[in-house]
This record gives sequence, C-alpha cells and structure tokens, in this order.
Amino acid sequence: MAQQKVVLKILAMNDEKTKQKAIEAAAEIYGIDSIAADLKDQKMTIIGEMDTVAIAKKLKKIGKIDILSVGPAKEEKKEEKKEEKKEEKKEEKK
Repeated sequence: MAQQKVVLKILAMNDEKTKQKAIEAAAEIYGIDSIAADLKDQKMTIIGEMDTVAIAKKLKKIGKIDILSVGPAKEEKKEEKKEEKKEEKKEEKK
C-alpha cells in the first residue's frame, strides 16, 4: 500500500479537548506517519499507509465526519517536470 493523504472535516471539533481526542483516536491506527488538526477549519489531515475506512470508523465515535479527500501523499507538480525537461533539452543542444 502506498502513502496516502486523507483530509477529513470533523464537525464536532470545536475546542482543544475534542481536537486532542480526535488526534488520539487517529493515532491508535496502525500505519499513520503524521497527523495535523486545524481547529479553525475543523479539518484533520492524516498521512501514512493506513486504511481510510478504519480512520472514519474511529473518528465517527467523536462526532460527525466528512471525508474531504483521499489521495497520494506526495503530488508531483507538472510545472516542475516541464522545467526539468526544458533544462535537459537545453543541455543536450550545447
């Protein structure tokens, strides 16, 4: 399984206590590398090789959740690739 980035909105996350409970609940799941919680936007970002359904089940005990996105942890930017190709072509011409 490859690294994934899961972004969730936890509607019950209104204070520090609930935020801490959500972080602790997510931390119990095997394969998680990092957890970031934003109290203002009620969002939690989890990165690692884990099961998204397991995360959803754990966090549903705290309150209602919405899965905003699930995708690869590192997204390579197309612009960087284009710039690298341009540089390679310039070097080949020399």
